[in-house]
Amino acid sequence: MPSIPFLSPLDLELMLRVLLSFALGGILGYEREQTGRPAGLRTHMLVCAGSVCFTVAGIYGFQSVENGPRDPARVAAQVVSGIGFLGAGTIFRTPSTVRGLTTAASIWLVAGTGMLIGTGMYAMAIFTTGCAYITLQWLRYPSHRRRRRVGEPSLAGDNGDETED
Repeated sequence: MPSIPFLSPLDLELMLRVLLSFALGGILGYEREQTGRPAGLRTHMLVCAGSVCFTVAGIYGFQSVENGPRDPARVAAQVVSGIGFLGAGTIFRTPSTVRGLTTAASIWLVAGTGMLIGTGMYAMAIFTTGCAYITLQWLRYPSHRRRRRVGEPSLAGDNGDETED
């Protein structure tokens, strides 16, 4: 690895983690943007990179703190709950439909991908992104088939115009 005077090898690796997160988050964000969803390219890229930053901070940022044990899982738990609020903002409910669930799920998954990258699990992050892209891109049409009405009537709707996105 090249030597830069003011950066350690760990610094360079962590910067590469952030760059990878922008790339992988961008893949899913591009797909969402191409389908006209409210959370697109920039949102997914920023969520993925933010997850990496919080995960890396939880692992490496508090090593010099001498008072008490260090628990990176606490930071990870807060990322998951915070992303839940962000994803909830993409869900819209009308009397006959619920829209935005898939976009909310993709935001949640991108945050998880960022956490994988932040912990150094690159292969798993790439695999997850590939599976998610296939799910979003090529499994769209079966989800638009006519469905049976099940569940709570205010969510099932009256006109059969039920779509997930």
